Amino acid sequence: MANLELISQQLVQILKRQKADYIEARLEENQFSSISYRGKQLESISKTLSIGGNIRALVKGGWGFVSFNDLENLHDKVALAINQARFIGKEVSQLAETKPVVENVNASIKENPLLIPLAEKKRLLDEYNELIWSSSGIKTSNINYGDSHKKTVFLSSEGGFITQERSDVTLRAVAVATKDGEVQQAGLSEGSLNDFSPIRKLHKQISDLSKKAIDMLSAPTINGGQYTVVLDPILAGVFVHEAFGHLSESDFVYENERMKELMTLGKVFGGHHLNIVDSASRSGLRGSFKYDDEGTLAAKTYLIREGKLVGRLHSRETAAKMGEQPTGNARAINYRHPPIVRMTNTYIEPSDCSFQDMIADIKEGVYAKNWYGGQTSMEMFTFSAGETYMIRNGKIAEMVRPVMLSGNVFNTLMNIDAIGNDLDMNEGGGCGKGGQSPLPVSNGSPHIKIKQCLVGGK
Repeated sequence: MANLELISQQLVQILKRQKADYIEARLEENQFSSISYRGKQLESISKTLSIGGNIRALVKGGWGFVSFNDLENLHDKVALAINQARFIGKEVSQLAETKPVVENVNASIKENPLLIPLAEKKRLLDEYNELIWSSSGIKTSNINYGDSHKKTVFLSSEGGFITQERSDVTLRAVAVATKDGEVQQAGLSEGSLNDFSPIRKLHKQISDLSKKAIDMLSAPTINGGQYTVVLDPILAGVFVHEAFGHLSESDFVYENERMKELMTLGKVFGGHHLNIVDSASRSGLRGSFKYDDEGTLAAKTYLIREGKLVGRLHSRETAAKMGEQPTGNARAINYRHPPIVRMTNTYIEPSDCSFQDMIADIKEGVYAKNWYGGQTSMEMFTFSAGETYMIRNGKIAEMVRPVMLSGNVFNTLMNIDAIGNDLDMNEGGGCGKGGQSPLPVSNGSPHIKIKQCLVGGK
């Protein structure tokens, strides 16, 4: 393997001799494996080592970016990035000030996936695939597993020198059932930071997938319309990430005049009980880290506090351009990409309402759980639940076909009538933006109750 520390020391000397407003370098060594099944068959299995880096230079407001997997001739790569920036730059360079850090951040790894043989991982996934197919009525299925162990070194012309390590693990399983031309599916997503062991403990959940998919085939379809809807922590977390979190990424805001009007700090977006946070400093989650990919210390950033918009997510450049503080949200999926403004661990903070109290006064409503898919367009959203049940006279009643929830995110936030005391974080997803996907993130929420939510059905 490459000696990243030795190469980094060489780069430090190279950066000192260059003429640019700012230069940074990121070196990366990543070992990863993946296993996928389609139906009963193993579709692919691989183990890979990737080594590379990039240089990013800022000159008169213009950025130059060079990525490479050859760690030779680094002086030429730095010069190329600077020349690219000079072609573009015509303004004054703006970067919010941060204190340069020199630190080696050691990962607290419990069960390192790097040390588990690929054959052992496959045996576990074989068991999961057999459990899915143990029920008759299953038409097809998918299992996708991936893990990575990454070491990165960040250097800057300001004197920053940060080494960080992390392991990331994900698994997504889907069972699809058919009957008389009808098709239904059930899915499970799981993930973990620095620990393979949660992936070992999914036998019951995997076994339940097939039963859920089959049961949905005989479930009735709800009549479409407006209902009081209760979202479980998984679906509520997906909602807050997709429908609101992306609107809080400041590169999206400052480049869009309409969003500047909609996302004005101090604007009331919900009740006094509504608090939405993004925090990479919350330890142990897949979106957690100590320093972002610009060397900025991770922070806990309130986006909405007591119903009011109070913050947004920043890189050093967006913070300077908007006259705000950097939040440590500049992230890149790997060395092939420059960092852009991204979420980390985004969630609704818990309140004091129990689940039973939340549904007690609902005569007829909808309980939507898990997620299947969805899309957003500016402030409009459409999400598909993974499971749906009716609420009748304050109790969870019969299963119905999974529903689609649609609406305006700002109206929906205002209509959040109650927030539970049972915060749970979903570790199984990945975020996509600007061609960089899937970036490790977490999202979560307690149960939430939404008045007058549009539900698709008959």
